[in-house]
Amino acid sequence: MNRTTDVHIVSNTPLPAPGEMRNELPATESQSSVIAQSREDIQNIITGDDPRFLVIVGPCSIHDVKAGREYAERLAALAEKVRDKMVLVMRVYFEKPRTTTGWKGLIMDPHLDGTNDIPTGLKIARSFLRDVLDLGLPTATELLDPITPQYIADLLSWTAIGARTTESQTHRQMASGLSMPVGFKNTTSGDVTAAVNAIKAAMQPQTFLGISDQGTASAVSTRGNPYCHVILRGGEKGPNFSPAHVQETESLLSRNGLETSIMIDASHANCNKDHKLMPGVFREILRQRDSGTTSIIGAMLESNLVAGSQAFPQPADQLTYGQSITDKCMDWATTLELLTL
Repeated sequence: MNRTTDVHIVSNTPLPAPGEMRNELPATESQSSVIAQSREDIQNIITGDDPRFLVIVGPCSIHDVKAGREYAERLAALAEKVRDKMVLVMRVYFEKPRTTTGWKGLIMDPHLDGTNDIPTGLKIARSFLRDVLDLGLPTATELLDPITPQYIADLLSWTAIGARTTESQTHRQMASGLSMPVGFKNTTSGDVTAAVNAIKAAMQPQTFLGISDQGTASAVSTRGNPYCHVILRGGEKGPNFSPAHVQETESLLSRNGLETSIMIDASHANCNKDHKLMPGVFREILRQRDSGTTSIIGAMLESNLVAGSQAFPQPADQLTYGQSITDKCMDWATTLELLTL
């Protein structure tokens, strides 16, 4: 008989059940309190009931947990100083979408050597989130694989659906069941309509294929997520953070009966992937908000201890401490200056 299944599969390694991992690395009462309060704060910012500015800031991706902890300690101290005006949430990104190939993030390849030790990656990710929450600092990530939320979502304050997956039915369904606010980015082409359609889908009840706490395949039914918003991140035609772009997005949201809540990503195509231009984009975002554009509820910044990025792959012991191995980031000094304007 001809073989018709698993023709191209090399291995299939069972993962620990999500419930098992959460029991092994549980959220403490204080960690859960940080999550609950920060989610409420973000929800109130999205609906306009909290006038503070939401900033999702941190490394493009976490590859070195020691450097990540140092960054978190610095950001936690800053968050306390600016809490009257801003809600700072740390980017804790463990999954990286790829246009073709490349390192796919700490969950997929925690040892940075191509061994793809996913069980260990999930444990490291969960442990790191707990460390950040112990500092009283809210957490944010982009959820890429639809199975990942079962392992870490209880420790997240906010999440993004990225430019490559905003049009994905799978991710829209997943977002409808997430317990935290969700931002949908415009597509890589710059299309905002796709993000608006994603919000509308995620706000509705959905049923889809997923996994249970016990790790078995299941049919997941949701009630819909009411706390979704759009993220402008630029696209192939260039940046989209100008007043004209913001007004166009406001109009699009209004026509679709949605909250006119807009976050602007100061990185990616909005700064032409040049971290040296990111501060100027952020200042323009603040200028528009200060001039009365209350629909701008927040911004995203890619920031690390050291500016720029470094070539990867290379041996882990030769990497520059505190510098990104994915997108270029601002350094800490620049971040501190921007967030204390």
